[in-house]
Amino acid sequence: MKYRLLLAWVSMLCFGVAHAQDITIRFDGNKVKVLQDAKDSVKVEVDGAHVYVVSTFESHTLEVLLTGKSEDGQLVLKSEGRAKIRMKGLNLTSQEGAPLWLKNRKRVEITAEKGTENTLKVAACNDTANHKAAVIWAKDKIRLSGKGVLNVMATGDGCKGINCKDNITIEDLTLNVETRGNNLGVKENAFGGFGGLFGRGFPEMNDSTMQGGFGGLFGGDFGRFGERNDSTRQGRGFGGPFGGPRGDFAGPPQMGGFGGPFGGYFPEMNDSTMQGGFGGGPFAGFGGFGERSDTTDLGYTIPAGKNKYVGSTKGIKAQGKVMINSGRVTVVTHAAGAEGIEGKLGIELNGGEVNVRAVDDAINSGGRIYFNGANVVARSTNNDAVDSNYGGGFGMFFGGGGFGQQNQQDGAAIIITGGTVYAWSEVGMPEEGLDCDFAPIEITGGKVFTVGAGMGDMPSVPTNETAKQPTALIIGINIQKDEPVYIFDAQGKQIDAVTVPFSLGRSSSLITTPAFKVGETYTVKTKNNEKAFSLKENFTVVR
Repeated sequence: MKYRLLLAWVSMLCFGVAHAQDITIRFDGNKVKVLQDAKDSVKVEVDGAHVYVVSTFESHTLEVLLTGKSEDGQLVLKSEGRAKIRMKGLNLTSQEGAPLWLKNRKRVEITAEKGTENTLKVAACNDTANHKAAVIWAKDKIRLSGKGVLNVMATGDGCKGINCKDNITIEDLTLNVETRGNNLGVKENAFGGFGGLFGRGFPEMNDSTMQGGFGGLFGGDFGRFGERNDSTRQGRGFGGPFGGPRGDFAGPPQMGGFGGPFGGYFPEMNDSTMQGGFGGGPFAGFGGFGERSDTTDLGYTIPAGKNKYVGSTKGIKAQGKVMINSGRVTVVTHAAGAEGIEGKLGIELNGGEVNVRAVDDAINSGGRIYFNGANVVARSTNNDAVDSNYGGGFGMFFGGGGFGQQNQQDGAAIIITGGTVYAWSEVGMPEEGLDCDFAPIEITGGKVFTVGAGMGDMPSVPTNETAKQPTALIIGINIQKDEPVYIFDAQGKQIDAVTVPFSLGRSSSLITTPAFKVGETYTVKTKNNEKAFSLKENFTVVR
């Protein structure tokens, strides 16, 4: 009996030590109160409401409790080992630089205590050289968790919401991220991009008498849809020197096709005798989609690659991966070029509710993007809703070559296994709901409804092999703001209804639900539009 009591006492003692609070920091206006239990391996300095903590703990997880309010406060934590930051009714604003600046060498967990609302704000981020240009800045992995609420507000120019040099994991938390400032230090791209040298690109795409267009030296204008078969004059082709048709449109083969000299290769889209491909002629390259600006009298061009900034106002950025496993995550950006969520090496949306509205890409990655069960609404006002550049892409000087084939070899860039994926781009052609630069999309489950103009009739799509759940590309849906889009089966039973908060006259929408079956007939209805279609195979295009 005594032995059991001793064990119980030792267990309680160990439990208490494991969860002891090492440091408590109470912010109170322009000052703080610090209670410090662990002192041998932890150094704490205070300057007004700015607290600097240096921990040499390696085996012990340092715990820091933050509470109180300050309009000019900050925690700078430099930790050799793991750390846990608990927020309990914290309202902390920094007038310059990250209010939570983590120079961590191992993972830090940031937790909002159950039943509490916590707010972190930054007013200015001029000290970008010292990596403080975010509300939360972290050197190593961070995990955001807890049953409470965390509001991350970046109001200053050049300020991101969350910036991590490694991986970001989000679980359970209700996380609200908003950036309102402008980008700092635009680095202009030198050469054309979509428009090509002397290129006329968007938005004035119906002038077929001028040089320019999708790509190519003196490349044809993009032209209006339905009028792309005029190969007898400059313009109205996707590019190539002095115009030329797309290749499979009407008109005799000419130099060009999608690109121009030194152009890329668009698979199965142009005659093998043509020069070019999608890439576009000298100094063109597809590039990326930056801000549209009238740079010359020759028309609009889109820079070869997205604009780069000394300080951007992205919502969540990780140099590694972003993983959302549960909780409710809302991200809003307001500046041109400001993406919502960016994971350089990949993004995994495994669960929870994820709602992103951004001016630039709502969700962007240089790696694969996985939708594994989260309910996602990704909306961009001026670019792609979801953009994966895995396996290459358009951004190739002199157009690049064979990237379409290469992306196919690299495998799917966007993989959807479950959940709900609403990916909406409201800007019009060429931006898409799901964009992966001609790499395939793989769909094995879940519900998907995209809105976007795409590359005319060619948005990023699955193949018959990668559409393991039957999927349709419906071209020409008339999206009207706040008017439902209905999907019915052959018996008139409603399968789904989606309401989009903006209008788009002609959407190329990728649609799938677990109810779809090959060989069955379905109908998509909007207020003034109706399309009936049969799923003839795993992936079906409906015009």
